[in-house]
Amino acid sequence: MADYFSQETMDFLFENRLQNSKSWFEEHRKRYDDYVVRPLKLLAENLLPELHKIDGELRASCSRVWRDARFSKDKSLFRDTMWCMFIRKKNVGMPEFFFVFSPEGVLYGTGYYSAGAESMDSMRKLILANDEGYQDALEAYKAQDIFRIEGDKYKRTRHPDVSDEMKDWLDRKTICFLRDASDFDLLYSPRLSVKVAEEFMLLAPIYRFLMKAEERK
Repeated sequence: MADYFSQETMDFLFENRLQNSKSWFEEHRKRYDDYVVRPLKLLAENLLPELHKIDGELRASCSRVWRDARFSKDKSLFRDTMWCMFIRKKNVGMPEFFFVFSPEGVLYGTGYYSAGAESMDSMRKLILANDEGYQDALEAYKAQDIFRIEGDKYKRTRHPDVSDEMKDWLDRKTICFLRDASDFDLLYSPRLSVKVAEEFMLLAPIYRFLMKAEERK
């Protein structure tokens, strides 16, 4: 089995953010390469072939530890949250699969980082038309108890005459399906990519439905 992350990964991310120093980082760059970069790239490389079974056009992209503080009130040099995402085109507001970790925990799933209005409108039209893709996505969501639906909601429903089940999708400004955990048993496991890939497969009908909405918008 492959070796992924370890307590050394979390220790580096925490210390690097706390030190907030370019010189400290350079002194400890090997720790960054060994405990953060290498296992993150390995995870992405092992997950991508499995995700290609869902969508052959997905591409992998991994975060870097340096922050772009130009447009943020937080002017610290480094982040302590790292991720890999799997998306057709980077930074175009499309559905993606994602895996995120930090010293606080682990989070992964599928959906939008931030959906555009056109994407959500297209999704709503399919739901209200009782589209087959929506039915498949809904059944997939109800068949599992690992991932939960997330995304900011409007204060008042725009669809008062539909079921609460449908409202839970229709009333959101953006939408994603995620799992989070504060323990690190999974992150430190040599079976990390196998376990995450198996659980990503549970989300395949949901991802395909969101992509159908993208294609129809």
